[in-house]
Amino acid sequence: MTTPRDVFTALSDGISEGRFADLSALYAEDTVVEHPQAVPRPTRITGRAAVHERFTGVLAGALRLTRKNVVVHETTDPEVIVAEYDYDAESAETGRTIATANIQVLRVRDGLIVHSRDYHDYLRLAAIRDGVDQLAKAYEQAPPRELSPIGPRTSSDPKSRRGVFERLVYGVSDKRGEELAELYAEETHVTHPFQPGSAVVRTREELRAHFKQAAGLGIDFEATDLVTYEGTDPEVLIAEFAYQGEYGGRPVRIANIFAMRIRDGLVVESRDYGDHLGIAGELGRIPELAAKL
Repeated sequence: MTTPRDVFTALSDGISEGRFADLSALYAEDTVVEHPQAVPRPTRITGRAAVHERFTGVLAGALRLTRKNVVVHETTDPEVIVAEYDYDAESAETGRTIATANIQVLRVRDGLIVHSRDYHDYLRLAAIRDGVDQLAKAYEQAPPRELSPIGPRTSSDPKSRRGVFERLVYGVSDKRGEELAELYAEETHVTHPFQPGSAVVRTREELRAHFKQAAGLGIDFEATDLVTYEGTDPEVLIAEFAYQGEYGGRPVRIANIFAMRIRDGLVVESRDYGDHLGIAGELGRIPELAAKL
């Protein structure tokens, strides 16, 4: 029996080996592939033929990608896995290289990918191709963000994995930064893989400074579209969500996915894959962000 982990391995092996023409065979005929943090707006690809076109067109000649540092989270849904991994990426045009982080949520049924939500480090991939200016222009010319209806907040057991996550993101929305640090263990390990120049956050005092900085952006937003995946490891939670609101009279929606380890009701480890490029694009600060690479 082909497992979701087997399918992910075949996919990432094929990418690393440059066998792009073979990859669409791993997807169902009616597959859906989403890129929630794509530049400058989220994308949705439907069908095996469209996936094949993407692999053999845009990706095939532009980059050489070698996978490393793979962590696969199996979830309580037997069809779903979440894979975190890095690429050693090389631009075929410039020869420049960089390490980039990635995370994918894959739903595999009968040995084929029926749904995938893929998050990649578009800033670093653009930087090695001398494409940062094009990123900035793409955001400048992008249509307004499409916002989801804001529904009622969900409320889970506050000590559960989902409950801790809810308290975190709703607390960020409410700008309760001083309280949020208490959701983390006294010694924790929080990273932001898509944010250049960010340091590991290890203490509650550092977390208070982090939340204060985030509140200083001046964006009023609400956490919405919360989707969580509980790992078969009882401490692991993967959470997708968006912050959305307005900035300068324009709609803003920032997609995120967090990979969290929660022990005794406290976050002991979290990798927060926030769309820092999207934030910079909305604020006109992409050159400033890229300078930190």
